Amino acid sequence: MAEQIDLFEFSGTETLSPAPKEFDPAQIPTHAGVQIPPGTYSAMGDLVEPCNRCHRCGLGATRTHAVIGRGNPNADVLIIGEGPGQTEDETGQPFVGRAGQLLDKILAAVQFDASHVYIANIVKCRPPDNRKPTDKEMQACMPYLREQIRLQAPKIILLMGATSVQGLIGDKRGITKIRGEWIEWEGKLCMPMLHPAYLLRNPSREPGKPKWQTWQDIQAVRLKYDAIQHAA
Repeated sequence: MAEQIDLFEFSGTETLSPAPKEFDPAQIPTHAGVQIPPGTYSAMGDLVEPCNRCHRCGLGATRTHAVIGRGNPNADVLIIGEGPGQTEDETGQPFVGRAGQLLDKILAAVQFDASHVYIANIVKCRPPDNRKPTDKEMQACMPYLREQIRLQAPKIILLMGATSVQGLIGDKRGITKIRGEWIEWEGKLCMPMLHPAYLLRNPSREPGKPKWQTWQDIQAVRLKYDAIQHAA
């Protein structure tokens, strides 16, 4: 990986797991103050229907689909973004718009495919006008994400953008200050990275520019992943 691989010739998405045939309404504590105990769900697919019926915050009133995740739910790498956009809300899958297509290309540049990662978001429903989710919305949705983390048990978590960093680990530093820095959180290695949407607005690959920085970061992630696999 001595040379940067072209990040503009890759596309592809995975489908969601099917919704469970049986549904227990008790799996959706409708008030955000009511916790979702660890162990509530036994598989990623079990979250689909509860999240699509959830109204723990106001985002449930405007969603088309809740967006649970895509990829390999048993992968060692979890990628967490901010929240669904319009395309994601329409399809029920995360990172399938322009930013998602770029994310797939970035992953492919270090030979990561859908079998290597699972992709989710801090919130499962699209904030109106693609605004940043509020603290209240992130807190209301966090029990679902924690269940996803418990079920997947990833060894590496990539936090795409400042919102995902703040939402999961509570670090409010700017993403440009902490990107590329390994942070341990609850026994897992977290890497804050620039959000692909930011890269679309800053496409230069010159040294020191955001896309160049992301190339350094994703190579570091691949090296860490390989080291973990060899040590297993």
